[in-house]
Amino acid sequence: MDPTSAPINPAELYELLGIVGGVVVSGVLGFVLVRRARAARQRMIDAVGEAPAPRLRDRKRPQLEAEEPEEEAEEPEAEPQEEPEEPEEPEEGASEPELAAGPASAAAARKPAERPRETAPAGPAPAPAPARGPAQVIPFPAPAPARKGAALLPGLQRTRGGFIARLGEIFAGKKQIDPSVVDEIEKVLLTADIGVRTSQKLLEEIRSSLSRSELGDPDAVWAFLRRRATEMLSLPAPPVDYASARPFVLLIIGVNGSGKTTTIGKLAAHLAADGKKVLLAAGDTFRAAAVEQLDVWAKRTSTTLVRGKEGADPSSVIFDGVKRAATESFDVAICDTAGRLHTKTDLMQELQKVRRVVGKASAGAPHETWLVIDSTSGQNAIAQAQIFTEAMAVSGIVLTKLDGTAKGGVILGIADQLKIPVRFIGVGEKVEDLRPFDADEFVDALFAPPEQSN
Repeated sequence: MDPTSAPINPAELYELLGIVGGVVVSGVLGFVLVRRARAARQRMIDAVGEAPAPRLRDRKRPQLEAEEPEEEAEEPEAEPQEEPEEPEEPEEGASEPELAAGPASAAAARKPAERPRETAPAGPAPAPAPARGPAQVIPFPAPAPARKGAALLPGLQRTRGGFIARLGEIFAGKKQIDPSVVDEIEKVLLTADIGVRTSQKLLEEIRSSLSRSELGDPDAVWAFLRRRATEMLSLPAPPVDYASARPFVLLIIGVNGSGKTTTIGKLAAHLAADGKKVLLAAGDTFRAAAVEQLDVWAKRTSTTLVRGKEGADPSSVIFDGVKRAATESFDVAICDTAGRLHTKTDLMQELQKVRRVVGKASAGAPHETWLVIDSTSGQNAIAQAQIFTEAMAVSGIVLTKLDGTAKGGVILGIADQLKIPVRFIGVGEKVEDLRPFDADEFVDALFAPPEQSN
């Protein structure tokens, strides 16, 4: 039997008719709903756009009065938030010719609508519509200018809480001070770690430099102390020119535990970050941990380490390191030395031998000799510096561990009595916490008011 001549199953026919009917009904309902929604939206747009309409109807242009898109031409001005939806209108509004024209007709309507403004007849002009300026842009508030010593505030918190805080307590809440306050200042300075000699010098200058009226003004005395501290620390010292010699030899000295090896590692990191080729000479052969510590820093900073056997002659290790730096064109050679007790004469003589050997390895070396001082040693640091400078031509000071002590004022005594510039200060454990010394920045952080130092 031919399959095409088989009778149609009534159930399948009814099912097919149901599907077709459902699609038709859904389409009709959808069309009606969309049409009503469009009509409601058009009424809303017309209601909003009624205000500018009289400007167009008053014109003697019949061809413009007959065109309804006038109100739509003003739509972007009255309702700017609807502009992003306009591209969708031609898809659904086929029965509304004024919307089916799309953006092109709206733009065309704007041009003739603007032309009559120039040829309007003389007479009382209609009230102009309020001008719409550009959208207001609220700028971000400019950041408050940072204090120059803001970066040092955390590291100098304990030092600031020492003699500076006690001086602040003397002046706090006083508009005038009597001569007895000078005696209180004397007690604070003499018990501070800036040293007796520097303290007495400051007191004499306060009495001789300030008038009687200024001595009674806490702000004048405070400003004088700030200025003198800045002057003491601002010693004439040109910036270190590492390009002045190749290799530039830097000799690091100091007592045991002052932080020499860590300082060398951080210096190497700074110099390597500047693109310099750095060599480290591990001359502290009496302390095995020092060599291992330098080895770690050398790997971390991608620098070269020259080391000798444990207990080897420090001078020979440093000699080999400087020689290698010269033959292999290193930019900087940093030489570590064994920690010395400044009270041991034979050890200080050994240090002088190291200096002579470095000069033989490279003419003119060492180009800089820096003394590393632990600020936690207080006034004892001044005695250390005095003896080291007698034995060696110290050209710079590195003051470490300022973040862990209230005795950082010793820097004033060292700079005032020895006249040796401070090159770096350590205010933390990170590499960036070894900071080039700036006198203005340091004093600004040291004398910071309590509300700014918190």
